[in-house]
Amino acid sequence: MAHSLLLLADGTAVIGTQGQPKPKPMDRDSLSALPFFPQFAPALESVPSAESAPVPPPPPPPSSRKKAKPGSKAKAASKNGAAVKTFVIDTNVLLHDPGCLNRFADNNVCIPVDVLSEMDRFKGEPTERGANAREVHRALTKFFSEHSDQITTGVPTAGGGTVRLVTFDPASHSKSAALKHFQQVFPGLEKMDHRIMACALHLQDTVKESPVILITKDLNMQLKARAVNIRCEDYLNDKVEVREVSNFDLSRIEVSSHELQRFASSGRIDLSAARVAGLAVNEYVLLSAGEKQTMPARLHPQGGLVKLLVPEQIKVGGGRAIKSMNLGQACYLDALLNPDITLVTCYGQAGTGKTLLAAASGLSQVFDHTYNGLTISRPIVAMGQTVGFLPGSLQDKMRPWLQPVYDALELLLRPVANNQGPQRKKNRFQGPETTQAGINGQPATPYDGLIQSGVLEIEALCYIRGRSIPDRFFVLDEAQQLTPLEAKTVVTRMSRGSKLVLIGDPAQIDNPYVDSRSNGLVYTRQRMRGQPFAAHIPLLKGERSPLAEAGARLL
Repeated sequence: MAHSLLLLADGTAVIGTQGQPKPKPMDRDSLSALPFFPQFAPALESVPSAESAPVPPPPPPPSSRKKAKPGSKAKAASKNGAAVKTFVIDTNVLLHDPGCLNRFADNNVCIPVDVLSEMDRFKGEPTERGANAREVHRALTKFFSEHSDQITTGVPTAGGGTVRLVTFDPASHSKSAALKHFQQVFPGLEKMDHRIMACALHLQDTVKESPVILITKDLNMQLKARAVNIRCEDYLNDKVEVREVSNFDLSRIEVSSHELQRFASSGRIDLSAARVAGLAVNEYVLLSAGEKQTMPARLHPQGGLVKLLVPEQIKVGGGRAIKSMNLGQACYLDALLNPDITLVTCYGQAGTGKTLLAAASGLSQVFDHTYNGLTISRPIVAMGQTVGFLPGSLQDKMRPWLQPVYDALELLLRPVANNQGPQRKKNRFQGPETTQAGINGQPATPYDGLIQSGVLEIEALCYIRGRSIPDRFFVLDEAQQLTPLEAKTVVTRMSRGSKLVLIGDPAQIDNPYVDSRSNGLVYTRQRMRGQPFAAHIPLLKGERSPLAEAGARLL
């Protein structure tokens, strides 16, 4: 009887015997004296016996099988059946969202070492970008400290994927045809973007079992990558759908004239689930019974559509009376004055009344002792060229940025008979310390006394981290300039008894690190949708002037 000795790749020895259907595996310890060379294992397995064809070796027992390495063919399918992908992360993605490493599910994440070198330039900055760079360094240190031997092969993540660092030397990998073509198109590999793209090409050549995708928020880098056949995508985790920022119209529900009359008299109507399908809690809709019969309503957290509770006008002190000019503004005022709604987000183009109505509602409720004070702030993001450093105190520095708010406050508080435009313009940039006194020693502007007493507070966002803000009506203007992390910082500052109003126009963005679908305003609205304390109102019609309305629509 002829025997053939087969050595498997894991060191198991198997004796194949002619006439026996199943070969008998031998114990690993009994062959400890035999030398084993893994590189010769395929050749040894293919050697035929003297009398018959080779007997295929059986699979090793489950206890002796080696675990598949991250990214191997054994892991070519994810849990949901889709193919596992290999993502190459650019620096701007990590700086935009330091927690992105845990947001790629069961896919493989590769970080080129050039990304670490590029982030090293930002870690010392006292800005949000510097804080994010330091957070990324801490997260990677925590990842790799527990699995230091897998830093270049893949450390498992909570979602079932892996994270690893990738080192790439152009000199040792220049034989690839794709890399040669890349170096001809982009000869300067000393540029970080080019080195990261070259690293992605290198992974395309070495990782055959899964597609390699470069993730970057740099639009120019995306164009370059596609030019050399590198699959490239944007980071979409915190981006909202296009329809969320393209449609500012309130939803309409068709009702009969009898239902609309019953709603107007009782203040509430219960419709079937099919008619209110898709509506979120506290969402504002228009009940329409024909073209000329329309009433706004709000979906109550306990079910049913309720009537708005909006006063005919809001008047603070001896200033002008403010009232809603259209149905959208009526919905906006209802949310601002509702004590059960503590988060209000509002989209609207220029001239729709976002800032004026928010300031009027806040001051009205402060004077009614609902809140202890009004806090107003906005991001410091300039449009175009700046005028350089501004002298004076914090209020003096913030005054040019918050001048639209000061204009709204002066309109609300100054008596109509004494509203002298030229004198107001003369002192518009003077703070309370340098403002000249008016008649009988009173402040020259009607809101200076509120600022000095602390009722009205002008807050700089750069100093808000770590604060706890109770019992305040907080208005954040131009919130579309915030990043999602900055918006989270502001939202988490609100204590019990406070109300936060985020307003802005997603179409007017000067911050180079966000766009209309990834800024803090739309991100907060999308994540907080459906919460019983949150409401969102889109404003479409401008009321500032016919000229401003035409300019916002046509220019």
